[in-house]
Amino acid sequence: MAKPQAEILKSPVPKEAPAKAPAALQVEVAPEQLAYANVLLYGAWLGIALLLLTNIIYLTGLVKPYIEPAMLPQYWGMKASEFVQVAHMPTGWSWLKMLGYSDFLNFFGMVLLASLTIIGYLILLPAYLSRKDVPYIFIVLTEVVVLVLAASGILAVGGH
Repeated sequence: MAKPQAEILKSPVPKEAPAKAPAALQVEVAPEQLAYANVLLYGAWLGIALLLLTNIIYLTGLVKPYIEPAMLPQYWGMKASEFVQVAHMPTGWSWLKMLGYSDFLNFFGMVLLASLTIIGYLILLPAYLSRKDVPYIFIVLTEVVVLVLAASGILAVGGH
């Protein structure tokens, strides 16, 4: 006969957690995947730190900005194309010529964050090549080529 509900609720609950996770929950991760995860982890934190540092440089005026922070409100209501024309802003990779201005320094952090996937894939590639894992080699190479072409501006998609 089944126990009444009240007796079930009064039953003592074990106080010790299992010392080890069940075998079904233990997963073995390849070293290259751990390296990829670490690149993403530490690279993301480094990118965030760079963004924070370069924004502090911009806001404190330690390095001369291209556009003074006090002037920004006059541009807020503009479309991007109008802002580029009125403020004489560079487009594409032309921002590299503007790195002497503090408001362009934050691009370093953005470029780092944007390139982490490519860096991570390049870490995975040697392991896949050594195992002759053709599908993964193809995926990694395709991803890297597409991302590099997109970043270069060669693959221009959309209205930007």
